[in-house]
This record gives sequence, structure tokens and C-alpha cells, in this order.
Amino acid sequence: MKHPSAYLRMRVLGAIDLAPGSSIRDRIKEVSNATFTDDDGVARQFTWRTISTWLYRYKLYGSTGIQTTERSDKGQTRKITPEQLLEAINQALPFFNTEKRFNKSDIYRKCIELGIIRKEQIAWTTFYRFVKEYDLLKKDPGDTNKKRLAFAMQYANELWQADTLYGPFVKDSNGNSIQSYLIVFIDDASRTCCHGQFYGNENIESFVSAIRSAFYKRGVPQQLYVDNGSIYTCKEITLICARVGCTLRHAPVRDGAAKGKVERFFRTVRDSFLTKQLDLSSLDALNRQFTAWVEDDYNASVHSAIGMRPIDRFGLDLKQIRFLPPDQLNDELFFAEDERIVKKDNTFTFRNARYEAPADMREKTATIRFDRAKADRIVVYYKNQRIGDARVLDLIANGKLKRCSRKQKEENL
Repeated sequence: MKHPSAYLRMRVLGAIDLAPGSSIRDRIKEVSNATFTDDDGVARQFTWRTISTWLYRYKLYGSTGIQTTERSDKGQTRKITPEQLLEAINQALPFFNTEKRFNKSDIYRKCIELGIIRKEQIAWTTFYRFVKEYDLLKKDPGDTNKKRLAFAMQYANELWQADTLYGPFVKDSNGNSIQSYLIVFIDDASRTCCHGQFYGNENIESFVSAIRSAFYKRGVPQQLYVDNGSIYTCKEITLICARVGCTLRHAPVRDGAAKGKVERFFRTVRDSFLTKQLDLSSLDALNRQFTAWVEDDYNASVHSAIGMRPIDRFGLDLKQIRFLPPDQLNDELFFAEDERIVKKDNTFTFRNARYEAPADMREKTATIRFDRAKADRIVVYYKNQRIGDARVLDLIANGKLKRCSRKQKEENL
């Protein structure tokens, strides 16, 4: 039997809050007696020890702690560069108690434990040699405030850094002043601003809109590096990255310097863009000005760190960038997801409306995908297979249709 998916594990953990019991231990034991249906429709039960382990990893590492995605090169040895090893060390150091001493072997074990690197990638002896040869720990390894060494990815779209910046107040459609929020994606290798947009809310809908625009504009990155805010660790963002084949990574807690390139871009925004005489009459006006500044000024100016224009550096790797054509099917990759039980009349309810399933799915549990911002399309999936678009129930039109037997409908499913 295959390992339970991250989505199934999230469902199990979500059931803990609803389970009866005076303590967390009692609620976990109640959940261990419950049955959950996996992606293949198979009923599964999990021991209280397994559920406790998932809960511990989720609290410690967020959604990445319960992911089960296997690498396509499982079982093969992968080389690791000194720059990648330095990044792994910087991610592991914040997990150590600064009042206690620790050595290189402790750091190596912590990197393995956190899943930052694998034993197949680098042996302990190689780890020790790299640290010593490249002087990756210039200070006492017990000092987590050591100076970071600069690093960069080798290719464009190998890694993006994303974050949110508080922007200026603008007018909404009613003429009221509202806070704006700038969501930005920076390519690590080229320093290109892949996409940036101001929104009126700092929520999941805004980030999904931004990530969809960014992927359509500059292609899909291999990795997306974000912090541990609730928006970035939610199930929806995890599912989107999994669908498009992008690894979602989170920076260490309370370590803003880990996303140095996007933080440096924000400083440029403050110094070079927000100091201009801006039209703040609406979000659209602000975004038009920001887009023009990014494309005509920032991306088109020589960057001191790479000695060339970011957009030119990005263009050197165009042949190996995986672009995502904007179409209806790809739009569904960015939809939210929920489950509904189809009733005996082949309908289900969503947001106070009744929908008819696109095929005979009576008394089955369907997965529905929808655009959280609009919900104008409901797409039905069953056992990870796309069935089709659901339609709003029309009782009068259905009364005029010629009926067929349930057996015939099941044969068409």
C-alpha cells in the first residue's frame, strides 16, 4: 500500500480539532479509530503514534514536514555544490540552541533530519571536507549570527524568492483609502523581477492571483522560496505547487536574511519607486506605474551583482525554462479544492447553490476545484481523474430530458 498523500495527512490532522476529548492525546486516539478514504478510494486507518508524529512534524516544520513527494531520481546519487551546502547549513543553524555548543557533525545530522540534504547527496566525510575547504563556518558553529556568504543559483528559474511588502494607501472603488500590499517574485540567478503586483488584501486569493500571473509570464520555477506566514503554508498553495511541479520551500523561522535577494529588491522599491510622485487614485493606476518601472527601469538596468541587465541574464536560459501556456485547463491548476458527496439525484451543494455532476456519480465523494475569487466554474474530479464541469441545476430543463437507466449512465462514466 502506498504512503498516504500530504493532502490525506492534512485531513487527518484537521479531524483532531473536531474530535471529542479533554486532551490532545484523547482526541488523537479518537481520530485513530476513524476511517479516512485515500485518493484511490481505499479506506485507511492510522495508529495514534503515526498521527502524533504527523502533528509533531506539522507544528515544527509546517506543511513541508508532512509531504511525501518522492524525487524522480530516487536512489541515484546527486552532486551538491558548496553554495548549496552553505544554504543548507544556514537553514539548519537556527534550529540549534545558541547556549549549547555543537559541532559540524551535529549540523550534518540536523540537515539530514530536516530533509534539507540527503545522505545520498553528500557523505559525512565530504560534508566535513567541504566545510573546511571552503571555510563555510568562518565563526564558531555555535554562533548562529555568523556572517552569511553570498550565493546564487546557476540557472534562471532554478529558484524564485517571494514575499510581501506593505505599500502606499490608495483609493478603492468607493473613494476610501485602503492599505496596499505588493507581492513580488524574484529570480535568484538573474535577479529578474518575474512578477510584482499590488493588492488591496494580504490573503490567499491575492497570492494565488499573483503566483498564477508570475508562472504564466516567466515560466514555472523549480523551487519557490517563501517564509512561514499562514498564506505560504496553507494547503492551497502546497497543492498548487505540487500540481505545476514546483517544490515549495520555507525559510527558517524569524530569519528574514534567508530571503536576501527579495529583501534587497524591496529596498530598491522603497528608494527608487515609492519616492516618485505616484498616481494613487486606484490599485490599477498604481500597478500600471509599477509594471512600467519594473520592465523599463529595474529589469532593463545593469545589476551590480551580476554585471548585466537582469532581463538579459534571464534570457540566457530561455531554452530550458518550462513555460505554462495560459488556457482553461492550466487555469484549473490554480483552483482551490474541496470534497462533496454527490446525492442520490446526482447533485451536490456548493456555496448555497445546487450543481449537477457531469456524469453519474450518485452517492460518491467527488473532488471539486473552483476559482476562490470568482467560483464561476466548478470542475469535478473523481479519483484524480477530471470528469468535467458541473452545471447549476435547472429543474425545468431536466424535466424535459429523456431518461436512461442507471446502468447505462454507469457505463458512460
